[in-house]
Amino acid sequence: MILALALLTLALAALPACLAAINLSILRTPEPEPEAPGLVSILIPARNEAGVIEGTVRAALASAGIAIEVLVGDDHSTDDTATIVRRIAEADPRLRLVAVPDLPEGWTGKNHACAMLAREARGDLLLFLDADVTLAPNGVAGLAAHARRANVDLVSGVPRQLMDSLGERLTVPMIDFLLIGYLPMALMRLSPDPSLGAACGQMILMRADAYRASGGHAAIRTSLHDGVRLPRLFRGQGLRTDLVAGHALATCRMYRDWPQSWAGFSKNAREGMATPRALPIWTVLLFGGHVLPWLVLVSALLASDSSASWIAAGAALLSLATRAAITLVVREPAATVPLHPLTVCTALAIQWNALLRPARAGVAVWKGRRYPITALPPVP
Repeated sequence: MILALALLTLALAALPACLAAINLSILRTPEPEPEAPGLVSILIPARNEAGVIEGTVRAALASAGIAIEVLVGDDHSTDDTATIVRRIAEADPRLRLVAVPDLPEGWTGKNHACAMLAREARGDLLLFLDADVTLAPNGVAGLAAHARRANVDLVSGVPRQLMDSLGERLTVPMIDFLLIGYLPMALMRLSPDPSLGAACGQMILMRADAYRASGGHAAIRTSLHDGVRLPRLFRGQGLRTDLVAGHALATCRMYRDWPQSWAGFSKNAREGMATPRALPIWTVLLFGGHVLPWLVLVSALLASDSSASWIAAGAALLSLATRAAITLVVREPAATVPLHPLTVCTALAIQWNALLRPARAGVAVWKGRRYPITALPPVP
């Protein structure tokens, strides 16, 4: 029995190891073109972002190698967000502050703000950027160049994730780990299947005409997970999407502590893994490949089963090696690698909590707004 479990854990650890090896070999940081035609509209929805908005806006305005405009949507902020943006705009006409209208019924806040910004945008390309994302000087030009060279309608990348607290380090690394370790990117580029669509909602560039033809954020107005919904929306309409390495294009610090991290990843769990059909499968894949090897190793050692011990140890080391390779490439803190089994357990705890909590508690609270998660449509 222990030997069979050890072999199972090895197989489950080998799956993300093989996918990560392939994905890391084809995932590249896009290089900007010498002369980039057209205009990119950088669209930043902001609600009470006074602590970060100045750095985000100034970095966007410092974009090199391509013509840009920057639109910040003030979504009823009660802090100094709007004041800060107005002050910067006085010295740079490329920056505009857009007052987001009251939130209509049936919309989530970010989608509504993004839709309003898209209406005001003049660019051929639209780059939707979270207010806590700091662009590198060549970030916009690199994304735009890739969209043209690869002839895709939507391209996204995961910014380099900054994290200091333990809560962040137990949650945030799963973004890159899941994308690189479990998404078959080569197949994604070959197949138009909507289920293979993926993006990072922190930084998504789209062709303006494709965005409007697809319905854009209005078509996913009830969603809290644009990183899943938008690429699947595009693919469902015959449009092409892609992923690039984003760690050299921008940085982001999503959260500051454990409560923020838990709440942030919980709010969109029901549109990701936390469905009755998907979560048991993900639990087998993640727990079986990254936590169970350590438990089997201990059991095999206690039972003096040398064959099972060696196999389980190999599975455990393969799991850590996969995580270490991804961490090294995306430039996340090396100290998060030994935490990997706990990180997987934390991710599964968030997902199961989101799935199993009573319906009366099925409300996501974000940026001071409450959204009924039970009303969200299923992911295709």
